[in-house]
Amino acid sequence: MGTPGLAERVRRLGGHEVRWLVSLGWWVARRRIGVAADDRAFGYAAAQAALVYGLTFVCVVETVGLAVLLRNHPVAHGVMLVVDVYALLMMLGMQAAAVTRPHVLGSGVLWLRDAARMEIRIPLERIVSVRYDLRSAPAGSKSEAAGEAGVKRGSDVLSFAVGGQTSVTVELREPVVAVRLSGKRPAVRTVRFHADDARGMVAAVRTAVAALDEGRPRADRT
Repeated sequence: MGTPGLAERVRRLGGHEVRWLVSLGWWVARRRIGVAADDRAFGYAAAQAALVYGLTFVCVVETVGLAVLLRNHPVAHGVMLVVDVYALLMMLGMQAAAVTRPHVLGSGVLWLRDAARMEIRIPLERIVSVRYDLRSAPAGSKSEAAGEAGVKRGSDVLSFAVGGQTSVTVELREPVVAVRLSGKRPAVRTVRFHADDARGMVAAVRTAVAALDEGRPRADRT
């Protein structure tokens, strides 16, 4: 598909900023976004928590240090204070988005999310297999705390790495289109992602797919 235009990319980036800011409020309220009463939610934020909180602490120390160094330069102090506070909010917002936007196993669909950046909805009938599959993120890919999910050029594999790893692999019989933060729309047949309870999620998805298969005519199961 074609490369999104500048206006589309700016719109999507602005939407991303709004989503992680909103997530901070949901996080404080201890609520989750898009999880219905009958859905099963699976978190993935624990793997990146230590990194995020460590970077947040570094940002706090930097803010205090710059405040002392620039105390006699009010304009520079004001500018840097705004920048540092925004950086702090952004770090916490990324964690908040991951906590409040878990993966969701709903009625007939597996909804995988990459915090506020990206999501993909996989109809259960398209799932051929799901397995526990612990992998380190490929070289050059970005983790949950660093950037959007990766699709190798010329590949149909999508990876949602968290803390530098994925732990579940889903294989599809038909491709599903994923919409990236940049606006690109790769069609993928294999999705790798992380879940804190990876084995529990694999078991739940297998059960849901098996139940769906039992309800379909035998000719439709191939």
